[in-house]
Amino acid sequence: MAGREGEPGGGTVRVDLWIWCVRLTKTRSLASAAAKGGHVRVNGERVKPAQAVRVGDEVRLFHAGRERVVIVSRLLNKRVGAPVATECYVDNSPPPPPRADVLALGVRDRGAGRPTKRDRREMERLRLLGPTWRPPAG
Repeated sequence: MAGREGEPGGGTVRVDLWIWCVRLTKTRSLASAAAKGGHVRVNGERVKPAQAVRVGDEVRLFHAGRERVVIVSRLLNKRVGAPVATECYVDNSPPPPPRADVLALGVRDRGAGRPTKRDRREMERLRLLGPTWRPPAG
């Protein structure tokens, strides 16, 4: 069943509990919802919230518009402080996009009113193209 906190081998912990304990998500319900929605993979396979993780497993979590790739180095049953939490995994995540690029997508003038269908499609197209897209010169 659930391994003791910091147990080096053999033990297991639920993936949703572990993701919450090491502070990859803000709440356990968000971690559980991410797993139910198919946004959590353990060793390349989609998992349910109750899936067990072990030391050495690779956990991929897509949350808040960003993919996190971590290797489990220590199991936890309880939520711990941020300095201790970072010692419980090896972070192999790609770097987050620069904040300036993230803010530039889908910016509308205040008071411009509700976007039209055409505006929404344009914003979605820009969102899919990503922050590296630039409008054509002309």
